[in-house]
Amino acid sequence: MGVVEAVVAAGVVLLGLAMCASSPAAARSGRWSGEEEGWGVPAGPGEVTYDHRALVLNGTRRVLFSGEMHYPRSTPEMWPKLIAKAKEGGLDVIQTYVFWNVHEPIQGQYNFEGRYDLVKFIKEIQTQGLYVSLRIGPFVEAEWKYGGFPFWLHDVPNIIFRSDNEPFKQHMQRFVTDIVTMMKREGLYYPQGGPIITSQVSKMTKFFICLTRTSSNYINHTQIENEYQMVEPAFGSSGQRYVSWAAAMAVNLQTGVPWTMCKQNDAPDPVINTCNGLICGETFVGPNSANKPALWTENWTSRYLIYGNDTKLRSPEDIAFAVALFIARKNGSYVSYYMYHGGTNFGRFSSSYVTTNYYDGAPLDEYGLIWQPTWGHLRELHAAVKQSSDPLLFGTYSNFSLGQEQEAHILETESQCVAFLVNFDQHQTSEVVFRNISLQLAPKSISILSDCKRVVFETAKVNAQHGSRTAEEVQSFSDINTWKAFKEPIPQDVSKAMYTGNELFEHLSTTKDETDYLWYIVGYEHTPSEDGQLVLLNVESRAHILHAFVNNAYIGRIHGSHDGPANIILSTNISLNEGANTISLLSVMVGSPDSGAHMERRVFGIRKVSIQQGQEPEHLLDNELWGYQVGLFGERNSIYTQEGSKSVEWTTINNLAYSPLTWYKTTFTTPAGNDAVTLNLTSMGKGEVWINGESIGRYWVSFKAPSGNPSQSLYHVPREFLNPQDNILVLFEEMGGDPQQITVNTVSVTRVCGNVNELAAPSLQSQDKEPAVDLWCQEGKQISAIEFASYGNPIGDCTNFGSGSCHAGSSESVVKQACLGKSGCSIPVTPAQFGGDPCTGIQKSLLVVASCR
Repeated sequence: MGVVEAVVAAGVVLLGLAMCASSPAAARSGRWSGEEEGWGVPAGPGEVTYDHRALVLNGTRRVLFSGEMHYPRSTPEMWPKLIAKAKEGGLDVIQTYVFWNVHEPIQGQYNFEGRYDLVKFIKEIQTQGLYVSLRIGPFVEAEWKYGGFPFWLHDVPNIIFRSDNEPFKQHMQRFVTDIVTMMKREGLYYPQGGPIITSQVSKMTKFFICLTRTSSNYINHTQIENEYQMVEPAFGSSGQRYVSWAAAMAVNLQTGVPWTMCKQNDAPDPVINTCNGLICGETFVGPNSANKPALWTENWTSRYLIYGNDTKLRSPEDIAFAVALFIARKNGSYVSYYMYHGGTNFGRFSSSYVTTNYYDGAPLDEYGLIWQPTWGHLRELHAAVKQSSDPLLFGTYSNFSLGQEQEAHILETESQCVAFLVNFDQHQTSEVVFRNISLQLAPKSISILSDCKRVVFETAKVNAQHGSRTAEEVQSFSDINTWKAFKEPIPQDVSKAMYTGNELFEHLSTTKDETDYLWYIVGYEHTPSEDGQLVLLNVESRAHILHAFVNNAYIGRIHGSHDGPANIILSTNISLNEGANTISLLSVMVGSPDSGAHMERRVFGIRKVSIQQGQEPEHLLDNELWGYQVGLFGERNSIYTQEGSKSVEWTTINNLAYSPLTWYKTTFTTPAGNDAVTLNLTSMGKGEVWINGESIGRYWVSFKAPSGNPSQSLYHVPREFLNPQDNILVLFEEMGGDPQQITVNTVSVTRVCGNVNELAAPSLQSQDKEPAVDLWCQEGKQISAIEFASYGNPIGDCTNFGSGSCHAGSSESVVKQACLGKSGCSIPVTPAQFGGDPCTGIQKSLLVVASCR
């Protein structure tokens, strides 16, 4: 994500050497600069170009909607359904990063298996008839471990990341070249008949290089990179040279790569300046040349979650308003959602303090369930926009004021017309007259009028069904006899340590980011004072958590936070033996950094240790002989696997004797059915959990959000990780916790609801000519009960509801007959459906709440 906090908070993810930001946005003309043919000239078959209105595929302008999904954040078994649901939601393009550190974890050894099978992912997208926007990077940021760089890159002699540095450029060029070669070999580029267009590719490729600049205080020049403008000043002239080299390197790959500049208003021709953000319809200054289209390369659908924070969701009304305004005001023809499906940060791949679930509030949730009403509301928006593709792509644009905070935007050809009527007033409904038609515009809304006459979509009126996701407990682990425990040994002998040195080692340089944990061990000779003065231990660390032991006794811990100071300080009184003592300090990272200049120089781990007795001078231990143990004993012996667990002696656990740094093991059976499986870990503290040897990620439920609740309680267990019987569950618990209260839950949408007014626009997804309540259950479930139904003026919403002063007595029976026992149903909101008008002279609606089982 971006370096600037505002960017980080919004969840933006841009890329370099791949498409700009959320990808398909910058398709431009067919050739790199220097050729005689100008940019934006219509291309022949198999090419993607651009002109002043849109991306042009095979000579045809297109309105395109794109969504970001990351293949390592889901499983191959999930991909087909995710892609199908994205297509059903009205997307044309799937966009993904290419993650260097999953593909080359060891220098020179590539891995494209399982969740990392990039080719399989792209071919599945192709099979389902969608395009691909491929973001090679190789720096991805993306709240991903080390920004996507493999950590071995850190140890290349004399390397400086993202700069005019020969070692870095050599490895970057090699990786990018290898990925491009792989795509060509598999025939995946659009000119080869493949799906990779990025909706912005030149004649020979589908890759984008995201270009940015520093600021107006620096020399105008084009650059590739992921928001490189945020870090370029740190590199001086080397940064400028690096950008020029990166561009030349990409061009020399003979992929015909065109260029864009993310959020760069003065991008020089032929580079397209694009927008990223929440409200590009208001903030984007527009294309800086008459032959460039307006492209929104990242529309943030939510905010990624960090431990210690509460979930913050973006409403479907707000997303739809922003999209419609961008299309209306800026003549936008391309919008990409970041994320459309976030997924799961399995293992240790999330960056610092980022939760294991990722963008769970995106249109497709962490488990791949459709997140309603966001998915459905955007689906209707996509249909409404595409219904008017011709006037949007070829019509003459005009606009005028409809009031102090109201405006009209019209695109019109000789035969077709579309209008966007905007009300910026956030509190008041506005009555306007447009072409002799009187309309009421809801607060902060945009109404789309097909043929400039008929309202087909209103951003503030959500007619899509709502859904309630529930977690149902299916198994518990309350029987203490089902658990086994293993206490992680505390290293106390400096002479037996993995490394020793008369200094405090930097954490990541020592662990190579292969584990979160690094032990620091030191001996201390203590001479007690005659008056028994207290002894104070002070430890300063730039890691995220610190645990301290003295002579094998736990004396305390401290942890930081995402937005807190870089330093954490543990200061506590300790008891020492006369003579020899051992101090063992466990430094813990909760993810490595994903952004910032000079990542290779970042310093983590313990930086200062001292002991102070009473009022005596502080005794620094920094230059004593320290021993270092990388990782945990249980990690090194893989005791979370079936074979590795045999290498240690597991014991029974004593009730209420839950101490820090303890491994727990049990087994469970796979829940019946197809619902998503989770572990509810609310009773635990912090650690990592494995199922049959597969890490489902870090957990940290003891770090409460301001609401008093854990930031994340449920942890996804893909069914592909499970055996039919006897699944091995292993947890490493860092802080103490009660494993007996862990439960296995299944997650599904068990309640659906629709609330539609009789004056609403009929759904563009159905053949209905009247407004209707459309209900359907997900994942093979059927409507098992009607909890509530009222045609009239029902009160409340889908969670709190009741009949109003007007209610058709036949409401429940009509809805039950139409819906019970079915996977979906549609009930027109008309008097005839309910045996007549129950109360004339008032505006009526239908509210239905149903159960899915």
